[in-house]
Amino acid sequence: MQQGAILWMSERQKLAELLRKCSKNVLYDQGKEVHGAAVRKGYGLDLMINNDIIDLYGKCGRIDFARVMFDRMPERNVVSWTALMCGYLREGDARRSLLLFREMGFSNVRPNEFTFSTNFKACGILGALLNGMQIQSLCCKSGHEWYPVVGNSIIDMYSRSGRISDAECMFHAMPIRSLISWNVMIAGYALEGESGKSLLLLKKMQKQGEIPDEFTFTSTLKACTLSGAIHQGTQIHAVLTVRGFPFLNQKIISGALLDLYVKCGRVLEAHKVFNGVEQKSVISWTSLIIGYAQEGNLSEAMDLFRELRKSSIPVDGFVLSSMIGVFADFALVELGKQMHSYAEKKPTGSDISVANSILDMYLKCGLVEEAEQFFSDMQQKNVISWTVMITGYGKHGLGTEAIHLFKKMHTKNVEPDGVTYLAILSACSHAGLVEEGQEYFTKLCNDYQLKPRVEHYACMADILGRAGRLGEAKHLIENMPVKPNVGIWQTLLSACRVHRDVEMGRKVGEILLRLDGDNPVNYVMMSNIFADARCWKECERLRGLVKAKGLKKEAGRSWVEIGKQIHFFYNGDDAHPLFESIHDILKEMEKRMKEEMGYAYETSFSLHDVEEESRQESLRLHSEKLAIGLVLLCGGLNEGKPIRIFKNLRVCGDCHEFIKGLSKVLNKVFLVRDANRFHKFEKGICSCKDYW
Repeated sequence: MQQGAILWMSERQKLAELLRKCSKNVLYDQGKEVHGAAVRKGYGLDLMINNDIIDLYGKCGRIDFARVMFDRMPERNVVSWTALMCGYLREGDARRSLLLFREMGFSNVRPNEFTFSTNFKACGILGALLNGMQIQSLCCKSGHEWYPVVGNSIIDMYSRSGRISDAECMFHAMPIRSLISWNVMIAGYALEGESGKSLLLLKKMQKQGEIPDEFTFTSTLKACTLSGAIHQGTQIHAVLTVRGFPFLNQKIISGALLDLYVKCGRVLEAHKVFNGVEQKSVISWTSLIIGYAQEGNLSEAMDLFRELRKSSIPVDGFVLSSMIGVFADFALVELGKQMHSYAEKKPTGSDISVANSILDMYLKCGLVEEAEQFFSDMQQKNVISWTVMITGYGKHGLGTEAIHLFKKMHTKNVEPDGVTYLAILSACSHAGLVEEGQEYFTKLCNDYQLKPRVEHYACMADILGRAGRLGEAKHLIENMPVKPNVGIWQTLLSACRVHRDVEMGRKVGEILLRLDGDNPVNYVMMSNIFADARCWKECERLRGLVKAKGLKKEAGRSWVEIGKQIHFFYNGDDAHPLFESIHDILKEMEKRMKEEMGYAYETSFSLHDVEEESRQESLRLHSEKLAIGLVLLCGGLNEGKPIRIFKNLRVCGDCHEFIKGLSKVLNKVFLVRDANRFHKFEKGICSCKDYW
């Protein structure tokens, strides 16, 4: 009898160990065979075996099979429930994990520390802070709050939800802290962009005897990256080097260090790190390629991409999406089309993320018809696909088309998310559709699953501001349930300028300078309002403040693609080899416009304290005009296609008037993409209706 029990136990234990080994190594086919063997041997209803099978299917990405097993179990314990919750969380379905936790509450099974930990993570992913606080209350009552695994998950939940002070309270209250606790708190500071606090905590943990690992250093590097703290980041790099930490053969740290240098504009340093990395990941390649592209060094970016294609590292959907994204941002039509053709030849080219990137690329390049055709031909569409198309319509001022697509999305049973609502509100704003914008904003506010964010309120303020309803816009901002940020006040300030409301502009400007007094954009916006009203003393005061603070505005840069080559121009740029000829052709165009339609410079967009001739000269050297001059010089008039120009900032008022006039005189379509939207200039009229 006893010998039989020992044999039975050993067979059962052997099956359990095999299932756990398959789970650990994600061996789905072998695990399925062990599952079949367990059923044949009579363990189909065994609680421990079934728990291991649920864990196996959850880790192998077959959560549907795990759920079937769970539902068939005659008996369940806390391990059964927790294993299925972990499976849902691993699949990215945090909501189903929380629903299962709620279902478990109606059973007679009580959660353990791993159940609580899993669902705190779910709350953090969803940003469901209220649910998390309710679970924490249950956790306190059951005495599980001070388990390290639970405490760490609570810190992570509060950090992800933007409640860093609550995360700090939990961290300091924990009686026992593991290395993971320190890492989670440092990562929380990284999410908030608080590089200083991350570094202080790094020093403190070392004083208390904890030895940092790759996750510690990765989190502190991410904190430096998010806050642009390049000096602190280089210090960490130095520490890693001096200590002999093997970071160059650890993908996670070398990737974070590479990302730091790329994001902070130190591409040469990033390339040095990249060259030293022993096992280069596809993410490292992509990060460096994008770094060079964003710096404007497209030839180096393309050379690196060719090297990647020759390497043994497969070009996956992430790389394709990232590269297409670069071409979209720079509106490189020809290179974008080449990448589209290349993607179609790759198995990963059919990934929906790649398709969405191609769609975005066509829209950002101003090729609306091509984007419409591509969208129509897409085999699969998700909410991102629809949102990208709606956003594109909005940027082109095609509000009616955006609304039609938003309605069609509903008929296809695709639920809009917060970004989709942002896209449709922005489209209404760009097209001046006030009533429609109010209708969609009301729908969003009444949606129990979504909550309007400050960006949605900014769109609504822009819609009201566009219509001249400045008082309503200001009232909306002052009474909204979320805290106003700098961007929403800048939106209202722009409306004040368009409608020449100097008094409200002054009040809004004062708010902006209190909130963000080191941002040169705010001073420029206020100065423009005062310049329009000829309030030169106030202009001088603002210029004096900018000078005293040593603030510098981002340089205006325009570019144009001619014969597969990109030409960049900055304001006042005389570096182009054809500069003299460009200057001459612009003078010729101005003369013609003056003779045929009485064109005059909008010199309020230049300095008022210099001679008129110098003011006109400075306006002629604006980057978008130089780009147009080059196109005209290179035979752009002889082509039937529109002339496409791209700029990193908002197009200025004088250039806007200049291009309007040029489109009429030359009977030519100009398509200009600036930081806000597309402007289609045709027959002396712009699609933005002079509000942008």
